[in-house]
Amino acid sequence: MSKNKDAAASKAVADYLNRQNRPYSVTDLLNNMGKEYGKTAITKACESLAADGKIREKAYGKQKVYVADQSNFPDVDDAELKSMDAKIVELTESVQQVQDRVRKLESELKTLNNAMSTDDAKMETERIENEMVSLEEKLRKLKEGQVLITPQEKDKVYKERVKYVKEWKKRKRISTDIINAILEGYPKTKKHLVEEIGLETDEDYSVKPPDI
Repeated sequence: MSKNKDAAASKAVADYLNRQNRPYSVTDLLNNMGKEYGKTAITKACESLAADGKIREKAYGKQKVYVADQSNFPDVDDAELKSMDAKIVELTESVQQVQDRVRKLESELKTLNNAMSTDDAKMETERIENEMVSLEEKLRKLKEGQVLITPQEKDKVYKERVKYVKEWKKRKRISTDIINAILEGYPKTKKHLVEEIGLETDEDYSVKPPDI
């Protein structure tokens, strides 16, 4: 890099540090200054300025930070410092209030975005009203004793009932035969056997297969 480039980088770094008057690392300076100068140029400028006493260097482990020479700034008396501290507190509270307001508005916006639109609400209202009309008509027919299923549907229901009742009786008969076979060599009563194996019977629930 030419001497002119070095001088330009050094002036840019010094001006930025004096303007901001707060500590920065080389990486901070590289990012904040718009990357007009490369990292090598920024590093070289910081080291050169620090060596010349134009800025101050402070090392924190492997990390170095640079800050403007405070002797370049006028002294600030205690009253002014207190005034600045009070202003900082005031501005901090103001920022907090604004942030709280922003969060509240963001929450309201989220609620509005998730809410149903007017058109959607109208469509849903129309759907519900149509469903109500259909249900009211169905209720009217039920009250009048009208049959709401076709003969084919009714016949299917009866056939399925016969099928399941037969299966119920069949399984009950098989279970009874198994219990009786066990009882032939079992020393205790049928009740004791049923309780021992944890068998649940129709009698426990007071039910029995219906007639078909």
